[in-house]
Amino acid sequence: MEQIKIGKIKKLRGEFYAPADKSISQRAVLIGAIAKGVSCIHNFLDADDTRGAIGAFARMNVKMKLSRIRRENILEIHGRNLYGLRQPKNKIFLGNSGTTMRLICGILAAQKFSCELCGDDSLNQRPMKRIVEPLSLMGAEISGRKIKREIYAPLKIAGHNLKGISYKLPLQSAQVKSALLLAGLYAKGKTCVYEKLKTRDHTERMLRAFGADIKEVGLGVTVRGQKELVSPKTLWIPGDLSSVLFFIVAAIILPGSKILIRNLGLNPTRSYILKVLKRMGADIEFIRTGKNDFGFEPVADIKVRSSRLRATTLNSNEAAYCIDELPAFFVAACFAKGITRVYNASELRVKETDRIFSMITNLKLMGADIANKKDAVIIKGTACLSRAQVESFGDHRTAMSMVVAASAASGKTIIKDTGCINKSFPDFMKVFNKLAF
Repeated sequence: MEQIKIGKIKKLRGEFYAPADKSISQRAVLIGAIAKGVSCIHNFLDADDTRGAIGAFARMNVKMKLSRIRRENILEIHGRNLYGLRQPKNKIFLGNSGTTMRLICGILAAQKFSCELCGDDSLNQRPMKRIVEPLSLMGAEISGRKIKREIYAPLKIAGHNLKGISYKLPLQSAQVKSALLLAGLYAKGKTCVYEKLKTRDHTERMLRAFGADIKEVGLGVTVRGQKELVSPKTLWIPGDLSSVLFFIVAAIILPGSKILIRNLGLNPTRSYILKVLKRMGADIEFIRTGKNDFGFEPVADIKVRSSRLRATTLNSNEAAYCIDELPAFFVAACFAKGITRVYNASELRVKETDRIFSMITNLKLMGADIANKKDAVIIKGTACLSRAQVESFGDHRTAMSMVVAASAASGKTIIKDTGCINKSFPDFMKVFNKLAF
């Protein structure tokens, strides 16, 4: 079992290029595989989750080649059109990737064959009813393990002809929305998905880049089915804000820090956490903004300097906008003056692990004043953490958050089971050590 031993560091200094966005890289694999033509995906993320997506489509006879050229990962995808996938000979194993499992169901539900999806122990415990039910309304046939009122992987999918539907999301989930939109590519008629709050829109942006008939009006998005997708030939993946946030928080809480992060994706449906940190007093400066070279996502370079933070309150909507960033945010809140409250972050409990439990358990061991009371996580900033032996609970974001906490704590902290970091950011410690003084 891998572990990291890290002590207090003085500051972070230097610059680096943000690692490629995991969510967008995964979507590039799925959409490129069912498009017409060859897609060259520049700055592709080479990590456990994305390799799982590549492996899934390789089993369905999609040719993909991942190369590293001049320090850049380039994925070449030979698309097979909407109905060109082949039935896999065996189960499709997706490792720990909930994104891939949920999104690929939308594609496989409309194929002319049957297949089975499975994952590791953690993925097989994540709820799948949220996608099975709406896809079934479109005519999909998907079955899984039923425990009480929930459905879990392994999932068996029998391909069927699908029909378009109008569906109001009962919970805020870009994964459910994306699965329905991908299924809608195959469906007869229009598929309309309505949200209560805007979720990340990477799928919509990429489908538009591939020529899908897709329209957005307010909180609704509509895709017209049975139109061929055509590769734009070249796409460039921007940097992942969720992965970079660990360095942003570390730079804020370590006095004397100053870092420059290049080519960071600033999709407005992903960057709300920066607004929260700035209102807490964080010194974050945007020095170059615009579209990336092959242009469907906004990017920027940002400077981050150490800052004195003030506590804040995140209401339920704000917590939903920042759900993947909350573990790192909890660490930042430990160094903010006053009491920070985060309401209705329950979706954290059904991630790779129960992140509310993992973060509260670990931070308490380090001396943080943090608790979960009713529907809120409450953190009293003390700016004083101490060494401890903590663990990742098999979750990449918990592991990286604890590296940040340990870097600002007295003594040396041991973080157990850190191999999970490879899920999203294999070079995390390499970059961290480069910046640390």
